[in-house]
Amino acid sequence: MAGLRRRGVLTGAVALAGAATVGLNPVAAASANRQRQGAQYAPSLGFGDYPVVARVRAHRALEHLRVLSDQIGPRIAGTPGELKAKDYIARVLRDLRYQVTVQPFAIADKFLGSVRVGRDTWQTGSSPQSLQDVTREGTVVDVGDGSTLPADLTGKIVLIAAVQNVADAYSTAAQRGAIAVLLGRVGADPLRRLGAFSPTLPTPVAIPVLGIAQVQVERLRKRLAAGPVRVKATTVQYKNLTSHNVIAERPATFPSRDKGVVMVSAHYDSVPGSPGANDDGSGTVLCLELARVLRHLPTTKAVRFALWGAEEYGLLGSRHYVNQLVDADVSRIAGCFQNDMVATSFDPATVYWLLSVDGGDNACTQAVAAAAKRLGYDPRTRGPVARGSSDHVPFHERGIASGNFSWRGESGPAALEPTYHTPEDTIADNVSLERLQVSLELIGAASYDLLRRH
Repeated sequence: MAGLRRRGVLTGAVALAGAATVGLNPVAAASANRQRQGAQYAPSLGFGDYPVVARVRAHRALEHLRVLSDQIGPRIAGTPGELKAKDYIARVLRDLRYQVTVQPFAIADKFLGSVRVGRDTWQTGSSPQSLQDVTREGTVVDVGDGSTLPADLTGKIVLIAAVQNVADAYSTAAQRGAIAVLLGRVGADPLRRLGAFSPTLPTPVAIPVLGIAQVQVERLRKRLAAGPVRVKATTVQYKNLTSHNVIAERPATFPSRDKGVVMVSAHYDSVPGSPGANDDGSGTVLCLELARVLRHLPTTKAVRFALWGAEEYGLLGSRHYVNQLVDADVSRIAGCFQNDMVATSFDPATVYWLLSVDGGDNACTQAVAAAAKRLGYDPRTRGPVARGSSDHVPFHERGIASGNFSWRGESGPAALEPTYHTPEDTIADNVSLERLQVSLELIGAASYDLLRRH
């Protein structure tokens, strides 16, 4: 008991000293030392943890997420949705007095579509081998997997959707007079929902062919069960596209000797049809909230936030950024903390994974693991484990310490939520404020630790 009392006195003293140093009021500093929600153990905070964990707020990050996911919605690389998100992110960071650079890069055409059903409009993909930049309106005919089609489909919009669709059913529908085809994907695995897509057709056709998500198939069939349904199907080819990275930096507060830079990053684009609340609106708003918290804290290194465009099409933004770095730029980067899907509310996603490309420890994974231990979260973390598939990969390839941090299932980092890459990746259905708060505290404490090292 005496030992516990002594530790409590010492902890309180550290909290008050930290408060005086970074301008944090003593009440806030003391509350930061409480056991965290979702933590198994009471914290044993380091000096630099207090100004971060006492200030970061998931509900403030959620305000940004409502703009990105609810108001802007799908943010497909190079299209108006991603451009609106880019402008919003840059404005927030400029308002926080960061030095903001918007870095453009060219990307390939995108083939998208939309389905208007009553008052609802659903974003979809469209096939590059089908008719683009047109709108067709008609009554929907559901032909299941396409194995049996009516002889006359003149003026109809045909829905083909099953676990396994007949490969040439779309072509047969066109030959029989259909004015558009909606190709749906239905997953055989109940724990894996399928998203909108741009179908690759072996034979081009002169009608629109749209790729719709599983939930869109279900909603359309529910309407059809109640009676005839008319829809408007539109296809658009977006040409000559440019995506953008948004880079924001604040210099070290002790600049007498160059101690390098620490990066915190996320991608802000999403896949067709998805508002991208967790993937990766959550990582994006984590960066924006940490930018608010870290902007005035003393550091020996520069802090740099990077929001990547066009991740979903092959890590294009982060690859462009890393490829233009000269060796001197590379040597200055002490680490890059990549945040991808950091707030899912999917119940089985109880593990916060520390992922590196080769499965090895590095400055970033070590810093997050150490922060988890100090904050009492370490039983919820696992890794480092080998996994690519996110924007930490180009950094690893240039020899820069980097990690990807994400909530996923206990069985491994491939255990993603069923709503991954679907229209159901919404704030209401797929965002946990508690997990977002944990992510903010872990990355905030870890990155600030690295920012303060000599």
